[in-house]
Amino acid sequence: MIFAADNINPMNPVVAQAMDALDPAPVRDLARRCEAAGAFWIDINPGPLPARRRDRMRFLVDAVQEATDVRLILDSADAEVLAEGLRACRRAPVLNALTLEPGKLARLPELAGAEGADLVALLLDGAGRVAATADEKIALAVSLWQQAIAAGLPEEHLIFDPVVPHWSWPDAAAQAAACVQVVRLLSSGAALGRPARTLAGISNLRSGRRGTVPVGNEHTLLSLLAGAGLDVALCNILDPDLSRVRDGIRTYIGP
Repeated sequence: MIFAADNINPMNPVVAQAMDALDPAPVRDLARRCEAAGAFWIDINPGPLPARRRDRMRFLVDAVQEATDVRLILDSADAEVLAEGLRACRRAPVLNALTLEPGKLARLPELAGAEGADLVALLLDGAGRVAATADEKIALAVSLWQQAIAAGLPEEHLIFDPVVPHWSWPDAAAQAAACVQVVRLLSSGAALGRPARTLAGISNLRSGRRGTVPVGNEHTLLSLLAGAGLDVALCNILDPDLSRVRDGIRTYIGP
């Protein structure tokens, strides 16, 4: 399992101010800190952008690439924002994320395939709703897998995200358990007939509630997902407790 940093997004005031001022120095510094903390990949999410500000994705990509050679995840709900960032990448990134929404199915597999990029498939339905059970999530994974391949994307370029719930959701515990089960079924090959890569946004669990939801909830979920065969943990790589949890995981399941 590798760790990906989700620290470069406009919820971080440092990033938001840098994007407004087009000042790359704070972003470069943050990218270096993420790499030093153990990030193998760095997620770049500029947030929702109007058309006139799509260049902010390119700005963030350029700033991070000036500081590190770590592989990038380009993260946006807007295919055009992803395309803008992709044009700035020096090496094939990961695009995040494909869903069953028609516009994304029509654009993202082709975009990723043309550049040799990996593509994260979020297990959401065509209306963008989160599947609540493991069975529903696996059904979505099969559908996304079939349609992405039909659109020409090599199946080995797909990475599945079971969608970690927010802890405020009434069924959060059940959905977190479903995520663990789905990762196990995908990574073992039981779901698709061959092992599939998986990524989980651990930070989703406490997003916006870091002062009220215990950090231990994230760490427990991370450990369970690691045991299920998770490939990429997307998280706050600068969490001071994360290194302890990571060391514990490596003790039991290896690097």
